[in-house]
Amino acid sequence: SAEELAALLRLARAQGLEAVPLVQSFGHMEFVLKHREFSHLREVSAFPNALNPHREESRRLLAAMIDQVVALHEELRWLHIGCDEVYYLGEGEESKQWLQHQENTPEKLCLSHIKAVASYVASSYPTVTPIVWDDMLRGISEEVLSESGVPQLVEPMIWDYAADLDVESKVLLIEKYRRCGFSKVWFASAFKGATGVNQSLTFIGHHLKNHLQWLKVVSNTPADVIQGIALTGWQRYDHFSVLCELFPVGIPSLAVCLQALKNGGYSEKVKENVEKLLGMSNLEVDTFMSTSSGTFPGSNILALVTQISFYLRSSVDELLERNRYVTGWFSPYHRKRKIVHPIIMHHFQPDAISLLSKWNAVVQDLQAAMEQVFHKCTIDEWMEENVHPSLQKLQQLVDDLDEAIKAQE
Repeated sequence: SAEELAALLRLARAQGLEAVPLVQSFGHMEFVLKHREFSHLREVSAFPNALNPHREESRRLLAAMIDQVVALHEELRWLHIGCDEVYYLGEGEESKQWLQHQENTPEKLCLSHIKAVASYVASSYPTVTPIVWDDMLRGISEEVLSESGVPQLVEPMIWDYAADLDVESKVLLIEKYRRCGFSKVWFASAFKGATGVNQSLTFIGHHLKNHLQWLKVVSNTPADVIQGIALTGWQRYDHFSVLCELFPVGIPSLAVCLQALKNGGYSEKVKENVEKLLGMSNLEVDTFMSTSSGTFPGSNILALVTQISFYLRSSVDELLERNRYVTGWFSPYHRKRKIVHPIIMHHFQPDAISLLSKWNAVVQDLQAAMEQVFHKCTIDEWMEENVHPSLQKLQQLVDDLDEAIKAQE
């Protein structure tokens, strides 16, 4: 809500943080185009990802979205207008007609839309500079980019989240952008997300390597060209995907990556500083297991998520699929017919009940910890994805056993 955003921005200002909002304006438009009232503005009618760049109504929609967001921010210097991953651009009916003209290309279509959105920002808010993701620009020739007028209007944000990011190709790309007329560039790394669509724990080593590679790019780029680096922390891969790592789970990775950037590398001294800041006795970057979960806000969520991610499914599968008494004497066949051998039952019933009660307690603790931080819909979704499948299987086993015992009496 507007009130929540105002409170968030107040907190940010008090900590010396400046907010740069991002409004998607081309690709990744599912959050708008999934709604029936806007679905006629899709580039391809069946897909809600990309906006039709030919419609005047599309421009009016974007103007309204931008105006709403800018109105909620004071003293804005930058506005990120997205424009990444515009899949299926040029495949809509209006685009196909437009592309029949000899001089028209998908690249020009892309650039003309970016220019239109950026021009709206420039004319409506002269003190605000638009930022765009750079992936749609990378393959466009220098000539076409230079002639488009886009380099004078936006600052590109070059993103790469890989641990083995190719430094040389980035340096060449920056030089190309400068020749085309872009005066400043941004970089974008990732401190969480980017390693698995349903990842629940953050592999710090991957993200640290990504930042160390970016530091090499920085050292090979003139300082006056670089505006800054955005450390992205994904919560989903896209609007329709599941949640990846929760923010509290990614905080140690964020601390490691920020300190690596601040210190120009990662040494034992930097590691000790991060451990002190997080209240952790031993921070692992090359494995998921952390021997100490720390004392930072949200560290209780990290500890419980780690426990669940490592042991819930494996302990339930161990009992249900590898315990010979369950697989041999209480199979689906037995359970369906409520048959159980009274002697054999004692070999696994206590284990099943104790395992269920242990995990119910852990999940209750996590639920309470998450309620301090997240909206109910986020908690429900995370539990449904990561807890319920295993816990329900275990609960079902215990319930079926009770039923079978009753049937024997």
